[in-house]
Amino acid sequence: MDFALSDEHRMLKDLTERFVKDHLMPLEGVVMNREATGQGIYLTDEERGKIDAVSKELGLWGLDAPADVGGYDLPYVALVGVNEAMGSTITPYTLPPDSPNLRMLMATVNEQQREAYLAPYAAGKTISAIGISEPGAGADPAGMTTRAVRDGDDWVLNGRKIWTTRAAQADFTIVMAVTDKEKGSRGGISAFLVDRDTPGFNILRRIPMIGGAFTYEIALEDCRVPGWKLLGVEGQGFAPMQVRLGTRRMEMAAWCIGLAQRALDMMCEYAPQRVTFGAPLSSRQSVQWWAADAAMKIHAARLMTYDCAWKLDQGRDVRQEISMIKVFATEMAWEIIDNAMQCFGAMGMTKEIPLQLMAAEVRNMRIYDGPSEVHRMVVARNLMGGSR
Repeated sequence: MDFALSDEHRMLKDLTERFVKDHLMPLEGVVMNREATGQGIYLTDEERGKIDAVSKELGLWGLDAPADVGGYDLPYVALVGVNEAMGSTITPYTLPPDSPNLRMLMATVNEQQREAYLAPYAAGKTISAIGISEPGAGADPAGMTTRAVRDGDDWVLNGRKIWTTRAAQADFTIVMAVTDKEKGSRGGISAFLVDRDTPGFNILRRIPMIGGAFTYEIALEDCRVPGWKLLGVEGQGFAPMQVRLGTRRMEMAAWCIGLAQRALDMMCEYAPQRVTFGAPLSSRQSVQWWAADAAMKIHAARLMTYDCAWKLDQGRDVRQEISMIKVFATEMAWEIIDNAMQCFGAMGMTKEIPLQLMAAEVRNMRIYDGPSEVHRMVVARNLMGGSR
């Protein structure tokens, strides 16, 4: 059992850490000021363009994209360290392309879709979104009501999607819809590639989330999609959607490790300097235990995440492990960041340091892609042999 990263993957992790430190963290002051003045968290086109140029030159694009479309085809294990580094900053930047939708496309595209969608997406030329959640449906796919009905060679989509990230900026959205109501999630859900300018694809509103983030609500009103844009096999969209969700959950676990490590580092730097009642905070048992517990839980989360990634690279079924790391890492990071905010006192409550945005990001992640309660239910159901 070898717990060491290969030299190649370790160097990639180190490179990403330097990229984050040199090019993303210097923008945090600007980002915090935008959020503090009610503008939300974002980068301007100019700022993003400069970062894109640097990250592309460093070879950080298409890390897990297929080699035949210009990617590096790296395994999940290599991406854990990359995502941990990317998660340590509040500057909102994703290395192109976004892995979850990429992985879903890789699992489903035909040759025509490969050329029209996967190749430009892997090259960072397009932006994608995915529409899964619906008003009232929550985390239960059985509650999905968006319908796709055949009409000649086309499909006509009607329904609503909500909490869709990047919908207004995306060149195309992967829309999940019911194609067989009787089968539902067991053979009745399909995926469709819907371009931004498709008639009937309407962005209803931008929804402000905590921490300066935004999602969108979408209405599909007689939205006609050509038949060749059915993604994968009709009725078999649930499994590749789970590939997408699993990839995001693994990313979240790594992001949370990065956020928690940053919070711990901030606490360890601050506590020896802050003197109260004649002694530094670092001499207080409560603060020492915050730091010790944080280090132990970060170590455990990191091992769990690498274990899950390794098993996934081996082609093993990791649904149980993915649910475990999604819950453990998000709740671990929430606790550690909260303790760091407590350690900083009133300063920890301000919008002048990144802790409050780190906390908001993690709080969102405890809901996104399945709330903790659903993942605990999944783990318990597997342990108890499917009993309810």
